Amino acid sequence: MLWIEKYRPVRFEEINGQEHAVRQLRLFSEARIVPHLLVAGPPGSGKSAAVECLSRVLYGDSWEQNTTVIDAGTLFSVGKAYLEQDERYAHIYRKGESLISNFKYIVKWFASLRPLDTTFRLLVIEDASALTREAQQALRRIMEQYSRTCRFVLCTTQPAGLIPPIASRCFPLFFVALPDEDVSARLRSILAAEDVRCPPDTVEMIVQASKGDLRKAVTLLQVVVSSREPVDLGQLSRSETAMIASAAFGSLREGDSAQASRRLESLMIEYGLSPQEVLVELRRAIRREFNDPRIARILADTDWRLSRSNNEYIQLNALAARIIAEVFC
Repeated sequence: MLWIEKYRPVRFEEINGQEHAVRQLRLFSEARIVPHLLVAGPPGSGKSAAVECLSRVLYGDSWEQNTTVIDAGTLFSVGKAYLEQDERYAHIYRKGESLISNFKYIVKWFASLRPLDTTFRLLVIEDASALTREAQQALRRIMEQYSRTCRFVLCTTQPAGLIPPIASRCFPLFFVALPDEDVSARLRSILAAEDVRCPPDTVEMIVQASKGDLRKAVTLLQVVVSSREPVDLGQLSRSETAMIASAAFGSLREGDSAQASRRLESLMIEYGLSPQEVLVELRRAIRREFNDPRIARILADTDWRLSRSNNEYIQLNALAARIIAEVFC
């Protein structure tokens, strides 16, 4: 069994490093008054797990019957073939209609289901920023129509990808990348529960490679523990996104802010990286080529702003402009 599933949090107390968001969700569950929610944050920060914990507290043993999860990222990347293959949609999928038409019908169908022993049910849309503009416009109308019996929870790594009419209807909850000490503590607790050993320096290397993504850290830990051969963590974590980040930094050194911004944005749009992951890739490229304390301060400031803003594209554009103005001008 995958450890990311085996050790998935089922109670609020088990969620690491998200005190503010968890406290707010706990208040909602205790009052049993839940608005539409926009849950934003980097991958592996606990967004989906926290929503699941909310459902468990609200509905008890019937939480699965009162909660529907739709993966917008998979739906809009795979298309109608995804609906044909998933048993949850097989009985309501309309083969002769478009993907958008099916999306509208499916969301309406689940939103209109009568809640079981409660006043409202939860409809969770994962990777909500993958929804097309037309799909978001349709979702906005559905949210209005079924707001009395259904609460919508939109989870995303890119809140700027949602249109303002949807974002304004939701209570925002921001999750942040987990501190290294929280990731390390969680990994050590898993090792203790599994009664297996792992060298302390290997655990710290996994923590550094995960960059606050607990899901990635747990996956790497299981790979390392299960492998009979030495594992190159650097190779596991390396990808072509590093090349794009390096190219973006090259544009910064040349003073081309527009080109640098386009390359940074492509990491989010084409490769699905969160804005914090874009910063990580850029930071690595800069350390290899041009280590400067002024850039470190700008990156840190941008990281802080990203965790407290609604538009990551503006922050990355501002990052590029600041680096050029303060370092390479």
